[in-house]
Amino acid sequence: MTRTRPQTPRTPFPAERAKSIATRGGPAVLMPAVDRDPASGPHTEPVLHHVHAGGRASILLPDDDPLVLAVGGTATPPGELAITLEITDEAPVELRSPVRGLLWLTGWLRGLDERAARTRATTIAEQRAEPDLLDLGHGLTMLDLVPASLVLADSEGTHSLTAQTFGSASPDPFCHQESTWLRHLEHAHPEVVTALARHVPDELRGGRIRPLGIDRYGLRLRVEHPGDLGGADPFTAGDTGAVDHDVRLAFDEPVDCKQRLGVALRKLVGCPMRPQP
Repeated sequence: MTRTRPQTPRTPFPAERAKSIATRGGPAVLMPAVDRDPASGPHTEPVLHHVHAGGRASILLPDDDPLVLAVGGTATPPGELAITLEITDEAPVELRSPVRGLLWLTGWLRGLDERAARTRATTIAEQRAEPDLLDLGHGLTMLDLVPASLVLADSEGTHSLTAQTFGSASPDPFCHQESTWLRHLEHAHPEVVTALARHVPDELRGGRIRPLGIDRYGLRLRVEHPGDLGGADPFTAGDTGAVDHDVRLAFDEPVDCKQRLGVALRKLVGCPMRPQP
């Protein structure tokens, strides 16, 4: 990918990016661990999925789902099934290629007894409001995914992570607010996005510039271009032959709060009076 300002900007470590994707909790699907080919094997969309800080995932499925039956639900001793949970990181603004990254958690899917399932539900409810949790034990079953490995694929590359590395990482401090900020930037401040175009490499000029991501190291832009300029990334290749490119604009230094982020963004825009996100 083409990147500017500076020539080799820092980015969050792979484990941090993976933790941010897991924390945002985008669309997910369960599939057999032995084959991730979308054209083969059963695929299941969980009613709810939640990746805990240590890497284990809680999966909520209907009582009669084949996966629930395969692991024996709450039977003792519980069964287990090799499974992959695929979480998609989608851009919060409408892009023609919305997928920013994929996170695969591969491990063992197991049943939980009633007490453990209720404890999981309480833990999840303390972090996010999920009405479906109220149906636990009334048509829905909670399963436990114990990961053996994690793989992150995004525009920075593909990275294999251990459960320990993932568990020790922290999500980006802005991962929860990012979606709201980017949508606000897209719809309320198009002039700011236009001003940021001065940082885009000359060979990418002429494309439509969109806000793609914010993290503590910088701002990412998507350049949607009608022609093939070369160097296309598989995550940003359009379905119509058009090619998109991601450009990272690095802050002068990492930021960790909204105030410092606002200052860093105004520096990128080149006007100290520009609004904060």
